Amino acid sequence: MTTTTDDLLALLDGPMAAVAATALDKPDAADALERAYPADGEAARALHAALCTAAEQGLILERGNDALRYSRVAKPGSTAHDLSVDIVSMNAAGPRHRHPRGEANLCWPQEGDPAFDGHGLEGRGARWVVFPPRSVHVPSVSGGRMLIAYFLPGGEMEWASE
Repeated sequence: MTTTTDDLLALLDGPMAAVAATALDKPDAADALERAYPADGEAARALHAALCTAAEQGLILERGNDALRYSRVAKPGSTAHDLSVDIVSMNAAGPRHRHPRGEANLCWPQEGDPAFDGHGLEGRGARWVVFPPRSVHVPSVSGGRMLIAYFLPGGEMEWASE
């Protein structure tokens, strides 16, 4: 079955709505996202399957190198939720950056037993990882490869130096 960008955007509407309605500055933001859009729920599994199909078709993950493949599937303002959505497949470290308004990440394992910035799956099929507003990090996957949907409020991200 072929997956289109419109198919992906329809499937991404649920997690985008959850992120848009969640205060990313709260310590329980990942738990709130899990309640609103379970990372290993039926809708998230359908999204993951569609993302894998889209990757196999070359629709997404067309940029980067073997350690870090990525693509942007939504720009802020192009959906009802004012978020940018990037899809990334990684097994290494990415570029250091700052999140003016925070970042929410829906993470699925692809190979091995991966952890995203130290957040492992602990036996779950997927998980949410949240970085609060004004946080800075070097996104890193260790222990395997992860497929990650990055949700950025307003698409705001700044490249950060040391």
